[in-house]
Amino acid sequence: MANAKMMPAEENLMRNNPSTFAQDVDPAETQEWLDSLDYVLEGKGDDRVRYLLSALENRAHARGVDVPFAANTPYINTIHSSDQPAYPGNREFERRIKSIIRWNAMAMVTRANKNFEGLGGHISTFASSATLVEVAFNHFLRGRGSGYEGDQVYFQGHASPGIYSRAFVEGRLTEKNLENFRRELQPEMGLSSYPHPWLMEDFWEFPTVSMGLGPICSIYQARFNRYMHDRGLKDTSKTRVWAFLGDGECDEPETLGAISLASREQLDNLTWVINCNLQRLDGPVRGNGKIIQELEAVFRGAGWNVIKVVWGSDWDPLLEADKTGLLVKRMEEVVDGQYQKYVVESGDYIRKHFFGKYPELLELVKNYSDEKLQKLARGGHDPEKVYAAYKAATECKGKPTVVIAKTIKGYGLGEAGEGRNVTHNQKKLNEEELREFRTRFSIPISDEEVVKAPFYRPPEDSAEMRYLKKRREEMGGPVPSRPTTHPTSTIPTMEEYKEFLGGSKGKEMSTTMGFVRLLSKLCKDQNIGQNIVPIVPDESRTFGMEGMFRQVGIYAHSGQLYEPVDSDQLMYYKEAKDGQILEEGITEAGSMSSFISAGNSYSQHGINMIPFFIYYSMFGFQRIGDLIWCAADTRAKGFLIGGTAGRTTLNGEGLQHQDGHSHLNAIAFPTVRSYDVCYAYETAVITLDGMKKLYEQGETAIYYITVGNENYAMPEMPEGAEEGIIRGIYKLKTQEAEKPRAKVQLMGSGTITRCVIDAAQMLAEKYNIASDVWAVTSYTELRRDAQSCERWNMFHPTEEPKQSYIETIMDGVEGPFISASDNVRAWGEQIRPYLPGNMVALGTDGMGRSETREALRRHFEVDAESVVIATLYELARTGVIERTEVAQAIKDLNYDAEKPNPYFA
Repeated sequence: MANAKMMPAEENLMRNNPSTFAQDVDPAETQEWLDSLDYVLEGKGDDRVRYLLSALENRAHARGVDVPFAANTPYINTIHSSDQPAYPGNREFERRIKSIIRWNAMAMVTRANKNFEGLGGHISTFASSATLVEVAFNHFLRGRGSGYEGDQVYFQGHASPGIYSRAFVEGRLTEKNLENFRRELQPEMGLSSYPHPWLMEDFWEFPTVSMGLGPICSIYQARFNRYMHDRGLKDTSKTRVWAFLGDGECDEPETLGAISLASREQLDNLTWVINCNLQRLDGPVRGNGKIIQELEAVFRGAGWNVIKVVWGSDWDPLLEADKTGLLVKRMEEVVDGQYQKYVVESGDYIRKHFFGKYPELLELVKNYSDEKLQKLARGGHDPEKVYAAYKAATECKGKPTVVIAKTIKGYGLGEAGEGRNVTHNQKKLNEEELREFRTRFSIPISDEEVVKAPFYRPPEDSAEMRYLKKRREEMGGPVPSRPTTHPTSTIPTMEEYKEFLGGSKGKEMSTTMGFVRLLSKLCKDQNIGQNIVPIVPDESRTFGMEGMFRQVGIYAHSGQLYEPVDSDQLMYYKEAKDGQILEEGITEAGSMSSFISAGNSYSQHGINMIPFFIYYSMFGFQRIGDLIWCAADTRAKGFLIGGTAGRTTLNGEGLQHQDGHSHLNAIAFPTVRSYDVCYAYETAVITLDGMKKLYEQGETAIYYITVGNENYAMPEMPEGAEEGIIRGIYKLKTQEAEKPRAKVQLMGSGTITRCVIDAAQMLAEKYNIASDVWAVTSYTELRRDAQSCERWNMFHPTEEPKQSYIETIMDGVEGPFISASDNVRAWGEQIRPYLPGNMVALGTDGMGRSETREALRRHFEVDAESVVIATLYELARTGVIERTEVAQAIKDLNYDAEKPNPYFA
C-alpha cells in the first residue's frame, strides 16, 4: 500500500492531542493504520470508514480497553480551507452594503440616545454579527414571495437595529421610522426595541429577546413544520428554520433544554447560528474557559451536526505552515478572557503574548508586521468562511446543524467599545468615534455631517442598490415579513354540539372529562377535525385522554417501531407518522413552544390550526409565564386548558400542585381570556364561541379554561344562559325562602359553585334568607368589560354613559354580594367597584396541602358553611340581623372560630 500524505486537518487533530502524539512508540505502525484508513476512504467511502471505526471501538471496549471519549474537535474551523466552496456573490458589493447597514444601525441607536437620553438600544451585538447576518440575507434566507412559503427566521433580539437598518436600505422603512427607534407612539411609525410581532404585525415574525425562548421555539417550529408535512396538511419540505442567538444566551435553560428533541426528530430543516463574541453584559461568557468548545461538546453529544467557524482566511497560511502543531496547541491553550484581551491590545502585544510562548510560533510570524497581526480576523467576520458553513449546514441530511462562529463584540467600534466589557451597554458614540467608524467602513459622509450621524442610503440606480434588490428578489422577497391576510374556517355551531348542553343525565363526571369528550368530537368534525392539535405534556391518562390514542394517534415522525406493551387493549399507546396528538413528554416549556407554533400556523402557513394545550393548571402561568407572554406577543391563537385546577379540588397532590392563583396571574396577559367552569356545558359554550371568534371572525386571543377532576352530575344548561357564560356571569337559580328576612346574591366559580348552591339552601331552610345564585365563569372578562366602559365614560363626559355587562345584569339587584371560588380572593374582588352593594369575596389564599376536599374547603373557608357564615356576618354588619345570631350559627355549624388563618397556615 502506498503511503498517503496526512491531510492538514488530520495533522491538526493529532497535534491537538499532544499526549497521544508523544506516546507514539511505533510511528511506522501508526502510518500503516492511517494509510489503511485512506485506502478504505478512497475506495469504499465515508460509511465504510465509520463502520470500521465503530467496530474497532466496540472491540476495544469488549477487550477492556478504556477508549477516551472525544467530545471536541481541535479549536480550528470545521471546514478546511481546501474544502471551501467558491463564494457566489460579489464580495465588494456585499462589503459596501454591509458597511452601510452597520453605519445606519449604529446611527439609529446613537441618534435616539443623543436626542432622548435613556431610550437605550444595542450597537455591539449587530456589530459582531453583521457578517453572519448579511451572508445569510444575500444567499440563504428565503422570503415569502407572494404567499406563505419561505424560511422562518428567529433573529437575535439585541441585533434588531441591524435588521431595521437593512430594511431601511431596501426601502421598506423610512428615515423617519429609524428616527423613531424606540418611540412607537409617534405619528409616523416608530420601531420597537426588539422583535415584537404584536407591535409590528407585518414585519417581525417571532419575539426573541426574552433570551432562550427564540431557540426553543425554533426547535418546535421546525418539528411542527414536519408535523404539518407528515399529516398531509402542507408541503413544508422546502422551508428551513433559522435561529440566530448569542453565546451568553446559551446559559438560559430554555436554549439548550430541547436540543435532543431536534436530533431525535432528525430536524435537518433547522439551522442555528451562535454568535460567539465571547462576551455578555458584565464580562466574558467564559473568561477561564472556551465557550465554543463547551458548546461543541454539548451539541455533538446531543447528536447535532456542528460546524465551527473560528478563524478567518488570514490564519489559513499560518495553519498550513505550522509543521509542529504548536499553533493549534496554542489556540487551544488560550482561554476566552485572554482572547478578548488580544482584541484591545496592539500587534506587538499579540506577538509577545500569543505567539511568543513558543519560539517556533515567533518564527512563523517573523515576517508579519504588528498591524497585520492585529488584523488577523476571527471566522465570524469572514464571509467566505461563513458561507461555507451555511452551505454545509443546508446540505446536511438527517440531523440539525449548529454553526458556532467566533466574532468580536462591538466589531468596528474601536476605542468606543470593540471587545471591551462595557461594549454591550454602549448606546452612542462621540464625534471622534463617529469619524473613525465612518472612515473604517468607507461611508461617504463628510466631516461636517458625520457629527449628526446621518442615515445613508445609496442612490437607487447605484450598483450596490441594484445588487441588493436583485439578491432579495432572487431569494423570494423581504425578510423578515409577516402576512397580515389570514384564512377563515367554518366552525361548528352550538346546534351541532347540543348534546354537550344537555347534562350528564344523572351520571357523575368531571369537567375535565366533559372537555375530553368535546375535544374527541372536535377531532372528528368534518370541517375542522384535521386542524385540531391536541398538545399534552405526558398527562394524557391523567386527563382521561387515552381513548384518543387510537382515535387520532400520537405524532411520531418515524411512526411506531415497536409493539406497545398494551397492544392487546382497546386504548393502547399508538404512535403514527400522521398522528394528531403532540405528546411532548415531561416538558411544559416544550409543549408551550408547540402551542406557539400551532397557534401561529394561520400566519406562518396560511392554515388555521387549532391548538388545545392540556396541562396541570399549576404548571402554566406560574412555570412558563414568559412563554405565554411570547405566545401573546407573537399573536398566537388557541386554547390553554388548565386541568385538575383548584386549590381544594386537586386534593391529594399537596402544595406545589394545587392551583389557586393561575387566574390571578392570567389577568396580566392582555390577549388571554380566562374562564373557570363548573359544568360541562360551560366548557362547550366557551370553546365553540372562542373558536368562532378566533377562526371565523379573525380575533387574536388565547382562551384559558380551568377544568377540574371532581366527579358530579352535570345539569342541563339553563335557557338563555349562553351569553352570560361567554360574558362572565349568568343566573343559575333563585332560592326562595319562607317569609324571607333578607335576600342576598351568592356567586360561585368552578366547582365551588356547588358549595354556593348548598349554602343557598342552608340559608333558606335554617335562616329564612332568600338568594339568587350566580355562576361566574370569568371575573376577569367582567372586569375588563367594566373598565373599558369606565374609560369610555371618562373620556366622553358629555355623552350618555355606557353600562358594562356586570352593571347591566345587576341593575336593580340588592346586595350584599358573597362570592366564593377555588382561587385567591383577589380574583373575585376585581368586580367589587361595579356592584350595587358591598361584596365579600371568599377564596383559597395561602399554601396548599394534602387532605380531603371537604377538609380543605373548610380550611380555606370556601365550603357551604363558610359561605353561610360570611353571608350572615355581612347581614349583621349592616343591621339586618343580630350579631348574636352569627355567633350561634358558628356553633350550630360546628365551625372552629379559633382555627388558624389559612393565609398564614
